[in-house]
Parts: sequence; C-alpha cells; structure tokens
Amino acid sequence: MTADDRIAPPPRGNERETLRAFLDHQRDTLAMKCAGLGDEELRERSMPPSTLSLLALVRHLAEVERAWFRRVFEDEAAPMVWSEKPFDFQAAYDASAGTGAEAFSAWRAEVEHSRRIEREAASLNLVGRQPRWEKEVSLRMVMVHVLLEYGRHNGHADLLREGVDGTVGA
Repeated sequence: MTADDRIAPPPRGNERETLRAFLDHQRDTLAMKCAGLGDEELRERSMPPSTLSLLALVRHLAEVERAWFRRVFEDEAAPMVWSEKPFDFQAAYDASAGTGAEAFSAWRAEVEHSRRIEREAASLNLVGRQPRWEKEVSLRMVMVHVLLEYGRHNGHADLLREGVDGTVGA
C-alpha cells in the first residue's frame, strides 16, 4: 500500500470542519486501501457466495454519494450510477465486468459533486428530501450518515485488502 498521506481531522475544528474532515479522511482511506491494485485484484471477492470486493465497494460508495447528496439536495430523480432501479444498491456489488478506472472515475465525480453541495450550503441545517424515506433530512444528518457508511465499508476494505495481498494497516 502507498504511504499514508491522508490529512488528519482537526483536533479543535468547529462542527462543520470536523464533519468535513472526517468524511474526507474516510474517503481517502477507501482510496488508500485500493491503491496500487489492478482490476483483477480489485475484483477479488471476499468469499463465496458474496460478491463483495474492493471494486464493488468503490462502486457502492459512488452510489451512496449520489443517493445522499445529489438526490437529496438537487435531483431526487437522478438515476443510480449502475442500476436502473431507484434504490438498488446491490447492482453496484456486481463488479465482475467493471474496471478500476470506470469505478474510480464515477466515485471521484460523485465525491466532487457532494463536496460542492456541502461547500455551497449556507449551513449544516440545509434541508433536503430523502426520496427513499420520503422525509426531510438536514445536511448534518446526511454527512453523518455517509461518514458511517464509509466507516463500515472501510472495515470491509481492510479485510479485503489483506486477502488480496496481505497488506494491513491504517
């Protein structure tokens, strides 16, 4: 794995700075866990019958970014990245024909879109509509939810990376 060049969250930041930094730290962790691997390695599955792989996680988290930022605050009808069904997060897990270039391109685009939405928001109190729940949610709640998604899936990424080439850490 490449050197750990992630930026640590500020120890005394305000609420918004802290949420933003922790979310970016988790995003950087996902990228770090995949660094230096080719498509075949990124597609290696955890264990049958699971389709979970590092590539699947990148694809899934692109969907998460889109579903929780773009669809909540800008375009409720924006299609999923890999599924034609509105809330089918499972389609992203089938990465058997996917490539790292394709997945990371989509993921980076969604991350940048999410960052723009957050930066342009006047406050964490910005309210959007979560179409899956059919409820209003705050930007604060969305950032915490997405942060928890990354935390959970980065735990999976730790185990997947170790299974691919024995690399452990951070």
